[in-house]
Amino acid sequence: MAARDQIVGYANELLEVAKWPEFAPPGLQVVGAPEVEKIVSGVSASRELFEHAAALDAQLVLVHHGLFWRNEPLVVDRRLRGRLEALFRADLSLVAYHLALDAHPEVGNAAQLAGRLEVEIEAPFAGVGIGGRLRTPLAVGELAAAVAAIVEREPLVLAGGPERVERLAIATGGGGYELIAAAHAGYDALLTGEPEEPSLHAARELGIHLLAAGHHATERLGVQALGARLAEHFGVAHEYVEIPNPV
Repeated sequence: MAARDQIVGYANELLEVAKWPEFAPPGLQVVGAPEVEKIVSGVSASRELFEHAAALDAQLVLVHHGLFWRNEPLVVDRRLRGRLEALFRADLSLVAYHLALDAHPEVGNAAQLAGRLEVEIEAPFAGVGIGGRLRTPLAVGELAAAVAAIVEREPLVLAGGPERVERLAIATGGGGYELIAAAHAGYDALLTGEPEEPSLHAARELGIHLLAAGHHATERLGVQALGARLAEHFGVAHEYVEIPNPV
């Protein structure tokens, strides 16, 4: 068992949350039980996730996409009420990390993908992403197959780059708008979650590949890595709950 506030303080420090101009408040968003024996992690806040966490006897839910966003109305509607009721009913705390989790060089979404793809990291990319060189250059089809094996989803491939991919930029989630920046920085391909409508022609005209493997799918790894890190550090249990999302 560990104190909730110690867990949150450790995570805030690890992720250096003060560095990031967030779209939503990072860290503790809903206050529940002061002591934690089990953490449940998931990609995005939802009533379904919270109900799963309650059934698993968790005291803390850790997510990448939390409850509160600057672009949403400040109204407790049916959606938000249902989520809050599920949390309060089970005395669950909710902790969320967005950009800080995307960007972290070890447990971050981009870093976790880079490690599994055997990318030798050279530099940050686009603020919260990573750029590097594949240890073994791959044809774009081979790279797409490797990505599919990791994220369990076939990526959309907009091919426009060289025969073999050597330098890869990774910007997970909604990072498809960084395609032009990746091309200008000399990358052969950009791995992201969501493409944008102009991406097809931009890829062809700039000589770069775009692989879009899904916003949810490309952001499943970071929250699992962070949950595992917290569980190991504090001696508590951790379980990841997958709520499938085709987006």
